[in-house]
Amino acid sequence: MIQHQNGSYNANNIQILEGLEAVKKRPGMYIGTTGPRGLHHLVWEIVDNSVDEALAGYADLISVEILPGNVIRVKDNGRGIPVDIHPKSHRPTAETVFTVLHAGGKFDHASYKVSGGLHGVGASVVNALSEYMNLEIHKDGKIYTLGFDHGFVKQELTCIGDTTESGTIVTFLADPEVFKETQSYEFEALRTRIQQFAFLNKGIRFSISDYRDANNVIQKEYIYEGGVKEYVAFLNAEKEVLHPAVAYFEGEQEGITVEIALQYNNGYAANIYPFANNITNPEGGTHEEGFKTTLTRILNNYGKSSGIFRKDESLLGEDTREGLVAIVSIKHPDPQFEGQTKAKLGSSDARRVVANIMSEGLERFLLENPTAARNIIEKALMAQRARVAAKKAREATRRKSPLDSLGFASKLADCRTKDATRSEIYIVEGDSAGGSAKQGRDSEYQAILPLRGKVLNVEKARLDRALQNKEILSMIQAFGTGIGEEFQIENARYHKIIIMTDADVDGAHIRTLLLTFFFRYMRPLIEKGYVYIAQPPLFKVQYGKTIEYAYEEKALEEILSRISGKPALQRYKGLGEMNPEQLWDTTMNPETRTLLTVALEDAMEADRVFSMLMGDDVPSRKEFIQTNAEFARNLDV
Repeated sequence: MIQHQNGSYNANNIQILEGLEAVKKRPGMYIGTTGPRGLHHLVWEIVDNSVDEALAGYADLISVEILPGNVIRVKDNGRGIPVDIHPKSHRPTAETVFTVLHAGGKFDHASYKVSGGLHGVGASVVNALSEYMNLEIHKDGKIYTLGFDHGFVKQELTCIGDTTESGTIVTFLADPEVFKETQSYEFEALRTRIQQFAFLNKGIRFSISDYRDANNVIQKEYIYEGGVKEYVAFLNAEKEVLHPAVAYFEGEQEGITVEIALQYNNGYAANIYPFANNITNPEGGTHEEGFKTTLTRILNNYGKSSGIFRKDESLLGEDTREGLVAIVSIKHPDPQFEGQTKAKLGSSDARRVVANIMSEGLERFLLENPTAARNIIEKALMAQRARVAAKKAREATRRKSPLDSLGFASKLADCRTKDATRSEIYIVEGDSAGGSAKQGRDSEYQAILPLRGKVLNVEKARLDRALQNKEILSMIQAFGTGIGEEFQIENARYHKIIIMTDADVDGAHIRTLLLTFFFRYMRPLIEKGYVYIAQPPLFKVQYGKTIEYAYEEKALEEILSRISGKPALQRYKGLGEMNPEQLWDTTMNPETRTLLTVALEDAMEADRVFSMLMGDDVPSRKEFIQTNAEFARNLDV
C-alpha cells in the first residue's frame, strides 16, 4: 500500500501498489531482461513517449542526456504531460501515468493517432524500476515538478513558477537492486538508436549528450529531412551502388502511413529492415511480405515488357533481393503483433497497403530511371544464374549422417550425444590445435572441427562460390541447418558453436571471416545465441608446483604482483602450444572456461561494419581501424 502525505488510503492506491509491485517482482516480463539490454530499454520507453508527441505533431526536439552517475534525462518540447486530476484515479494525471500500468495517453486515439512503446506501460515500468525519478513539466505557462522514490510519490505535484515554454523533462536513475549486472550505459548503443529515431522520423531533431566525463563531454545531434531515404543512403555509404538515386515511395491508405526507400549495391546480401511505429521488427511480418511479393512481381513485369528477359525467363524472390538495401516503415493506428516483443507484425491490412503503395511507386521509378532499371534487372538475372549453380552445389551439403562425402569424416570428430541442447562444436584453427582439442575434449558432448586454411570471405562472393569452399562445406554439413534461404534453425545439431582461434592477428582475421559467414548466411545462429568465442589464455605462470593462467596483460600483472619468488613465464603464441590437458583446463572445461556470446543488438549497424571491414571500401576500413586501434592493444602483432 501507498501512504500519501495526508495519511489517506483508498482502493486506487492499493491498485497502484500492486501493479508496480508486479513489475518489481518480475521485471523481465516488462523489459525482457535486467541485464544491459533491459537497462538501455528503460531509456527507450521514455523516449518513445516523446516520439509519440512528435508523431502527433506537437514536438520537434527530443534530447537524451547521460549525467554523472549514469542518471538519464530525457527532454522534449511537446505539450507537457497533463497535470489536471484524473477522473478514475482522482490523482494528478502526471502521477497516474507514472504509477498505473496501462494509463498512458497512447490508448486514446484522440490523443495519439499512432504510438510506439514496447507494451504501452513504459512510463510506469521505468518508474517502478528506478531508484528515483523526477518530472519537470512546462505546460500552460506554468512549471510543475513531481518526484518519485522507487516508484512511490515522494514529492507531490507542485507548481514552482512561470514559463513561456512547453514540454516534459524526465530524470531517473535505474535501481541498482534490480540491475545488478551493470548500471552503466553504453553511449554508442544509445547513439545508434537515437540516430535511427532521427532517420525514421524526418524533420525531428534528436540529440544525445554524455556528461559522465567532465573532460570528455560527447554530444551528437541528428535531423534528417529525407528520413528513410537518407537512411538507405547511409547504410549503403561503404558500398558500390547500382543506381545513385535512392528509390523512395510514400503514401497513406486506410489510416496507415507508409514510407519505403530502396537502393541496390554490388554486394550479395539482402537487407530489408521493416519498422512499425518506429519499432524494429526483426522477424518481419505482413508489411515486409507486401514489400517482397510486390518487388518480385513488378521486376518480373518490367523484365518481360522491356524485352530484357529471354523467352520464358523469370525471377524468384531471392533473385530480386540480392544486393538490396531497403527500409519499410509504416505508422499504424492499431498494429497487431505476434508475440510480446513485437518482433513480427501481424496486421493483414498492412500487407495490402504496403503492396499498393510499393506497386505504384516502383513502377514509376523503373519507368523514369531506365538505366537504373536495367542495372537492377541484370543484377537479378546474374543472381538467378548463380542460384541455379548454388542449387547444384547445395545438394552436396545435404547428408544423411555426419560421415558422408567431401572428406568430412576425416575432419569432424563428432560427439556421442545426439541431444542438440547439450552438444557443442569447436571450430578450431589448424591441425595442431585440432589435435590437442580432440585429445583434450569431453567426447560425450564436445565435437571438434579443425579448419585448414582461411575461410572464404563471403562478403566478396556469391553463395555458389561459397559452396565451393571446403571449409564452408564442412561447417554446413556439421551444423545440419542448411544455408541461406533454406536455413532451418530447428535442425541445428549443436546449440553451442564455439570459435576457438589463436590470440593473434591471424586468429582475429579467421574469427572475423567466420562471423561474416555466420552473419550473411546463418544469421539465426547468432540471433538465437548459439555462437560463442573461446578465450584461450595468453600466459602460463608457474611458481613451484603452482600453475596459473592469465587471459590478458592486466591479469598477468595481478598474478606477478602476488608472487615473491621468480616464476617461469610462458607466452602462448597459439593454441597448438598447449597440450591437451592444458587446453581442457583453460579453454574447454565448462567449469573453468570463459566464453563470449556473440550477440546481435543491431542488424543494420552490424551489416554496415561487416561491409566496411570485409568489403572493398579501403578508406572507410582504414578510418575504422585508426579510430578503434586503442581497443586492439592486446593483439599479438
